[in-house]
Amino acid sequence: MASIITNSSAMTALQSLNATNKNLDVTQGRISTGYRISTASDNAAYWSIATTMRSDNGALSTVQDSLGLGASKVDTAYTGMNKAIDVVNQIKQKLVASYGSTDADKAKYQTEIKALQDQLKSYADAATFSGTNMLSVDSTTGSGVASDVKVVSAFNRTASGTASIATIDIKVQDIKLYEGYSTATAAQEGILDTTRNAAGARTTASAATLGTYNAANTFSVSDMKLTDGTLFASDQQIQQMMGVVDGALKDLNNDDRRHQARRRQELDRPAEDLHAELDGLHRPRRRPARRCRHEQGIDPPPGASGAAAARHPGPLDRQQQLAVDPVALPLGSRQHPKPLNFLNKGRRRTGAALLRSEFNPSPQALSPH
Repeated sequence: MASIITNSSAMTALQSLNATNKNLDVTQGRISTGYRISTASDNAAYWSIATTMRSDNGALSTVQDSLGLGASKVDTAYTGMNKAIDVVNQIKQKLVASYGSTDADKAKYQTEIKALQDQLKSYADAATFSGTNMLSVDSTTGSGVASDVKVVSAFNRTASGTASIATIDIKVQDIKLYEGYSTATAAQEGILDTTRNAAGARTTASAATLGTYNAANTFSVSDMKLTDGTLFASDQQIQQMMGVVDGALKDLNNDDRRHQARRRQELDRPAEDLHAELDGLHRPRRRPARRCRHEQGIDPPPGASGAAAARHPGPLDRQQQLAVDPVALPLGSRQHPKPLNFLNKGRRRTGAALLRSEFNPSPQALSPH
């Protein structure tokens, strides 16, 4: 009796078919996961390295998101600061216009200045992003010193495998406009609510009486007045106020320049470097044959892409078809053996389909000889 059990040719072909199917399973596994080494059984050492790299890759992606979030916080703060510069310039213009004017006109200018001061506070309070406000702060817990805003800028791993995180510290104390701590000193207060002398320097508050000039008088941009409804500022006091405004503008402009440099050096450049590092991890590389590297656990399999490989499995598919026919031939008619079907007019069929079509043993094939 001709059977697959006693037919050595069929057994050899079956072994070849099993080997081909195993190779197909490996290929399909690479296509589905996108990795050459997806499990420890593929290569334990490289799988361990690749797993660590994939973990670090996720951490680097988080760092990239953190840098973007930090940049948005800084940009929100300095957008508010630029708005504040425009408004402070308008206050300066009102002071210049009020110099030498009548008391009635000073009262009108005071109404406009008060509106501009309220606008300044509104800009500072609204400069909030993701719960962080760097312009209007309350440093009661820090006794008047605002805490730094930390932005994660890097994830590092040493040669010994120790992981660490680097941060960029944004000095809120240097850029805040308003301070909510009630007993803060002039040096601890914000740029707009601190008291300044006629030269624009921060100094301890010295109450001024409108209409009575005193060289030691101090004012702040946030609450300076031309009139309190009864008394009116003298022209000399208006000059003092203009010096106070100039000092605040100088601090604002210096902070704006520092922001531009910090934005480029501390946020934009690390983000660009990190993007290049991530791009290097993901970009497929051409490697010499027979060369194993731990990045094989990161990169996709060589050759065609996953979708193309799924549509055109290539040589393994033809090997499978070639292995199926010798298994099926001994079970069919001896007088009319069927030709190999691996081309089949351009159509491909799986091994299971070929077996179903070929496995039609006739009574003659199963009868004893």
